[in-house]
Amino acid sequence: MASEVSPSPPVSSIWSSKPWWCQPWSILLTGVAVPAASWCLLQRWWITAPLTTAVLLWWWLFLVVVPSAWRTEQAEVGEP
Repeated sequence: MASEVSPSPPVSSIWSSKPWWCQPWSILLTGVAVPAASWCLLQRWWITAPLTTAVLLWWWLFLVVVPSAWRTEQAEVGEP
């Protein structure tokens, strides 16, 4: 006799399944704090500029690409 596992209810947002440190507000806050701290402490544009570029890429990946892919996957799973 095989026990059936009921599917988990659909999650309305990718963010509801993430911990506090992976929420949009924490990603944005950290992304602003890192270049600001770099500039305030070092005042070297050649260090702050690559950090800022990395943060922008990080934001694009985690705030644009991942949620978009998640929505696409959820739409595909919802289709019969």
